[in-house]
Amino acid sequence: MSTSHKVVVVTGASQGIGADIVKAFRKLDYRVVATSRSIKPSEDPNILTVAGDIGDPDTAERVISEGVAKFGRIDTLVNNAGIYIGKPFTENTREDYAAVVNVNMSGFYYITQLAIAEMEKHSSGHVVSVTACVVDQAISGVYSVLAALTKGGLNAATKSLAIEYARKGIRVNAVAPGIIKTPMHPSEYHDMLDALHPLGRMGETSDITNAILYLDSAPFVTGEILHVDGGQSAGR
Repeated sequence: MSTSHKVVVVTGASQGIGADIVKAFRKLDYRVVATSRSIKPSEDPNILTVAGDIGDPDTAERVISEGVAKFGRIDTLVNNAGIYIGKPFTENTREDYAAVVNVNMSGFYYITQLAIAEMEKHSSGHVVSVTACVVDQAISGVYSVLAALTKGGLNAATKSLAIEYARKGIRVNAVAPGIIKTPMHPSEYHDMLDALHPLGRMGETSDITNAILYLDSAPFVTGEILHVDGGQSAGR
């Protein structure tokens, strides 16, 4: 077990933004603890993968305990896991509600609590969560109540935790993306999704990763909700 390198935990790490985040931190020589439901073992000895439902407290406990056992510490937690279900409000089912709350809120709560407890041992650390710009600027025709409810909660929790732990050397921030170009958005919808952003395009996964890396390297920034949304939150 070595404690000479920084260690980052990344949730929702198997694809899209999460996979890009893992690669970026490895380029900075971080040790990575990567988790998602479907994640596979890595050939990189400096990447520990832990498969499981991030909304399950047992998964959160395994991620943190196995990460500390292998790498000795936790320096950064990236709460990237999230799901979106876009339906008219009255058509959302109990199962839809439970699924979104499980990943977006429980998946934040349990692992953040455990990660901060580890960070307190070293009087340093950083938590950064991926939320959503739709929290601040609803778009007509985009069904976003469940996203606003859950990701809005994370924005509020980010500020609360930033103040609670500022004197303990732990920073807490968030990145609020617009729509990001990933395989979940079929190419036939790209023109329509591009047009939702004042800059005229969807974001790339690298746009979010670069924002996270900035926040992780910015020691005087805490309690920040950094919008990386092509101008969506500013207005239309």
